[in-house]
Formats: sequence, structure tokens, C-alpha cells
Amino acid sequence: MVTTAQTGKTFEQLLDEIGKDYKQTQSELKEVDLLIQQTTSEVERLSQRNTQVTNKLRQVEASLDTVPREDIREAYVAVSDTQQRLFTMRGQLEKLQSNQRSLTRYLDRLHSVLDVADQAQYGSRGAGEDGDEAAGAGGPLQPLAVRIIEAQERERQRLSRQMHDGPAQSLTNLILQAEICERLFDTDADRARTELVNLKNAVAGTFQKVKGFILNLRPMMLDDLGVVPTLRRYVDGFAENSEIVTNLTITGKERRLEPHKEVAIFRLIQELLNNAAEYAHASSIQISLDLGDDLARVSVEDNGSGFELTEALTSPDADRLGLAVTRERVEMLGGRIHFDSSVGRGTRVSLELPI
Repeated sequence: MVTTAQTGKTFEQLLDEIGKDYKQTQSELKEVDLLIQQTTSEVERLSQRNTQVTNKLRQVEASLDTVPREDIREAYVAVSDTQQRLFTMRGQLEKLQSNQRSLTRYLDRLHSVLDVADQAQYGSRGAGEDGDEAAGAGGPLQPLAVRIIEAQERERQRLSRQMHDGPAQSLTNLILQAEICERLFDTDADRARTELVNLKNAVAGTFQKVKGFILNLRPMMLDDLGVVPTLRRYVDGFAENSEIVTNLTITGKERRLEPHKEVAIFRLIQELLNNAAEYAHASSIQISLDLGDDLARVSVEDNGSGFELTEALTSPDADRLGLAVTRERVEMLGGRIHFDSSVGRGTRVSLELPI
């Protein structure tokens, strides 16, 4: 017969093994993250190289009658070699990113097991017992804090990818265009002027992208004018950039709220809009904000693909969508949130925050 002490010892051994596996997976994930960074840098370098050799090939093709055959052959070989290497590195990057997602999902499952074990082990202890000591030490994994930190890191990674694929790549192209203009000044003034016009338009487009990133990171209007004017401007920009029909309705008494409440309302709506665009592929979004005397009521409804609510809130997709963290943030502020969704029927999220 297995005694209670033996059962407890087996349970502790199992938790210890899971904890070691969790740390090992964290270490493997960090290694994959590093490889992704290195591979991304190589892909970026090859992309720049590809742009250079492609531009050179175009110049060669424009002067086929005067360029030596050997130079023509070298230009074509350089493009073929660079594109083949770029294709290979992009394939490697996709594989690493797939491994990263798999490790992240596995890490989330291990974390969920440790979270449940943590609650089972410490949740039943009364105040003044070991439970207080565990709380004071932060507990084995500090579940809520870990989730929030992981959500923040995912957001940073998303912004990093957007910066790399957007402004960073655009700036690389601007440098190449400037070099082309510089070479053309002495040989073809008309074409140089055309390239300068293209360069000016490209700079203006990059500037708008950078402004969009700044707005996403921290709208200055939020501190100066408050959440209502900031939301109006943000929703207009979101509708224009995403080409999603997005309507915002404000009711109640428009006024300034406590700074952390304004930030919370803005970030919650921002996250729900991003989910509707990125995951639900919605074509229409309706947003309402009602500022009552005691409560701020927010509703965000889209006509996207929707999801199975129970599965989304308990599966690794919950972290991908940010649903669990969103709910915990609202509850930390003393509010309530309700999700209403099903596959093919869109999603409606409504929440209340005390103000």
C-alpha cells in the first residue's frame, strides 16, 4: 500500500522533474531565439545583397550592347547565387520560428501544470502559515507576473518583427536609392531627378510608418488630452491602415480619468483591435465606450472568424490571443470582462472598469 508520505514524495518528485524540464525548455528556447536573431541578421544582409546585385543586373541589362559578356555572366551568376542563399536562409528561419512556436507551446503547458500544482500546494494554506511565506517569496513561479511578462515580451517581439519588415527594410532601400542617384548625377541627370522623386516619396512613406509605430508604442495624446481624443485618432488610423471598417461610439461624460485607468482602457481596446485584424480577419469592427459616473463600459464587436471560447481560454491559443492576460488585467483593476464568440460568428468582448 502506498502511504500518504510516499504519495507526497512522488508528487514532489514529479513536480521537481517538471520544474527541471521547464528550465531546460527555457534554455532551449533561448538558444532558438539567439539562432533566430542570427539568422534574421543573415537574411537581412542577403536581402540587401540581393537588392544590390539586382540593381546592378538592371544596369547591365540597360547597356547590353556595351557591357562585356563576362560582366553580363557575372551579374546573372551573382543574382542567382544570392537568391538561392536567401531562399535557403529564409527556409531555415521559418524552421527555427516553427521550433520556437512549438517550444513556446510546450513551455506554456508545463507552466500551466506548475501553476495548478502551485495553487493546489499553497492555495489551501491559511494566513500566517507557509502560504504567507510562499507569497512573500513570490511563490514558485508567480503565475500572473510570469504571464504578464511573457505577454510583454511577445508584444516586443511583434514590434521588433514589424520594425524589421517595415522601417528597417525601407531605410535599407533608401540607402540604395540614394547611391543610385549619386551615380546617375554625372551620367543621366533626367533619370537622377526621377530617382530623387522616388526617393522623396519613399522617405515620406517610411516617415508615416515610423509615426505609426510611435503611436502604437505610446501615444503622446494619451498624456496630454486623455483617452477619448486618443482613441478617436487611433481608431481613424487603424481603419485607414488596416482597411477595416471601424466605428467608435463615445457616450457618457467625456472627462479625464486616472492615468493608469486611461492607459488600461486604451491598451485593452488596442489589443482587441489587433486580435480582430490579425487573427479573426474581420472586415468590420464596432467599438463603444460609455463613461458613466462609476463605471467605464467598453464593447468591441467584430464580424471575423470567431473561435471556440472554452478551447481558446484554456489552450495555448489563449496566450497567443492574450485572452487570459486580458481577463486578469481587468480583474486586477477590479473590473469584469465577458467574451462572446463562436466559429464563423465573430466575437464580442464587453468589459466594465470602476472609475
